[in-house]
Amino acid sequence: MILRLFKGTGPGVIFLIIVLFGLLWAGSFIDPQLSGRYIYETNPMPLYSIIKLLIGAAPLPGLIFSFVILSVLLVTIVNFNTTVFFISERTFLPAIFYLIFSAIFPKCQVLTPVLPAAFLLLLALMRIMDAYRKPGIAFNFFDASLLISIGSLFYANLIWFGLLVIIGIALLRTGNIREIFISILGLITPYILTAGIYYVLGQNLDVLYSDIVKNLFGDNPDFSFSKLAIIAIIFSSLLILISIIFLIGQINSKKIKSRKTFYLLLWGFLVSLIIYFALPSVSVEIVWIIGIPASYFLAHYFVFVKKKIVTEILFSVFLLLIILLQVLFIFR
Repeated sequence: MILRLFKGTGPGVIFLIIVLFGLLWAGSFIDPQLSGRYIYETNPMPLYSIIKLLIGAAPLPGLIFSFVILSVLLVTIVNFNTTVFFISERTFLPAIFYLIFSAIFPKCQVLTPVLPAAFLLLLALMRIMDAYRKPGIAFNFFDASLLISIGSLFYANLIWFGLLVIIGIALLRTGNIREIFISILGLITPYILTAGIYYVLGQNLDVLYSDIVKNLFGDNPDFSFSKLAIIAIIFSSLLILISIIFLIGQINSKKIKSRKTFYLLLWGFLVSLIIYFALPSVSVEIVWIIGIPASYFLAHYFVFVKKKIVTEILFSVFLLLIILLQVLFIFR
């Protein structure tokens, strides 16, 4: 019954999303928190430093900033599917699942550099797919690389997702060295400009280099998982696995552009997992990024699977777990 309400496309669903948004973020507004002593906080990247300077040290303005960015991101998540139509049905489910993922770690509902980085990554994915069947050299790949590189000036580990541009070229084009070259140029351009600005302003370039290295390869403090959070993570991981298996079983029946979009999202999901397990600098904040492809996989599964009673139960349990996490956070 709950899933059926969220699967609609009318104004009522938008109202439900707004209510759910408020419900899942209420605890953070009741008691705004500062982010932990993660590397991206103690040694912020240049663009995130500017955000922190403008917002100040109080937690509430930072929370409002993240709330606004997330609102824009949710709209863009829906728009991506509306534009490419790779799920083959108009639905708000990707935004709903991303909203649920945004509440799985209440301590992450703070000012964070990962949210603007995730938004720019999604724009980059949209630019990559816009190059489908575009004749000549597609400067979309330069744009996508540029967006990812700018995003990494908020959250350094986004730079690894530059691999998706190369993968996108492989998926959409017949090997074009010039497009690979301009993609690499797009990745390095923001860093050249940043170094130039530092030099002109008399800032220490060694500090910039040191901050980048620490953000990419430094050690982050361990995140403490509650028992309920572990249950929610295991349950959501099983849901994602089921949805991916279901997607792979149907992917060959989809239109070419839809198929390639899902392949690109699968690669994005894989890159997220690799950097999470391989790099000590990556912690639970990766949920803001891994939640993007995961939300589309889950939306596809819950739209097309035929066992409606099963999906109702799975969705209700998932949502209930996240709400319980929020309630325990409020009354901790």
